[in-house]
Amino acid sequence: MASGERPIIIKKIKKGAHGHHGGAWKVAYADFVTAMMAFFLLMWLINTTSPEQKRGVADYFAPASVSETTSGAGGILGGTALGKEGSKSAGSSDVIEELSPSSRNPNDGDAKEGGKAQSASEMAAEAAAEAEQKREDAAFASAAQSLRQALQDMPELAELSKNIIIDETPEGLRIQLVDQEGRSMFNQGAVQPNERAKLLLRAISKIVNQLPNRISLYGHTSASSNGARPETDWQLSAGRADASRKILQGAGVDADRVYQVSGKATSEPLYPDDPTLPGNRRIAIVLLREAPVLPANPGL
Repeated sequence: MASGERPIIIKKIKKGAHGHHGGAWKVAYADFVTAMMAFFLLMWLINTTSPEQKRGVADYFAPASVSETTSGAGGILGGTALGKEGSKSAGSSDVIEELSPSSRNPNDGDAKEGGKAQSASEMAAEAAAEAEQKREDAAFASAAQSLRQALQDMPELAELSKNIIIDETPEGLRIQLVDQEGRSMFNQGAVQPNERAKLLLRAISKIVNQLPNRISLYGHTSASSNGARPETDWQLSAGRADASRKILQGAGVDADRVYQVSGKATSEPLYPDDPTLPGNRRIAIVLLREAPVLPANPGL
């Protein structure tokens, strides 16, 4: 090398490890986000569609060569016609079922409409009867509570609370004045109630006047200790029921509301295991349930 020439220096630069890698990762990430969005959109659609819509989508993607019908067409209509005006009038019977004009019954439509109307009237009558029963049950419960409260509030009636039994029966709200040992409602063999029974009957009349229901009165006697059933028990029980009716009417109960007054003697003891108990001697006052309204029968 000559002394006047400058040396040639070649410099190699090595790139660092954190250099630029390009944009390929952005494309992969965009595809991932797109796939996840489509997945969640599919999940949302599955949750919001009805079963019928799901079946429609499944049928749309079903193979075209598979036919659910037994006909040879296998198309949308499955070999059936849309109507008698179509080019294929001989359709399948499960799609088109027409009767000839001569065989059609002109009263079929009226019978169907009549059946629907009758069914609707029966449903309305049942709903009205159920509502009436609920109303009566609420009124009976209120009346029973009022009578119990009156027995507690009045000192002269508090000691007689054990002589009254209040319950609900299929016939209606039943209020019974029963004899207790040493505390009877009627003197022995007497038809007229004693002062205790009169006091209770006047208190009961206030509750009876709160409701519009009709009333029935029944007289009951107890069996004798020797098991005999005197014929006079029928007259005695009926007379006591009628005497109780007179006291109720004297206390303000309308006479038109009295539906029945009868004596049952010893036929329906309150304590069947021992018909001789004093509790079998009683007067039953029943506030009757109203009869349900029957639907009108147009055929009669």
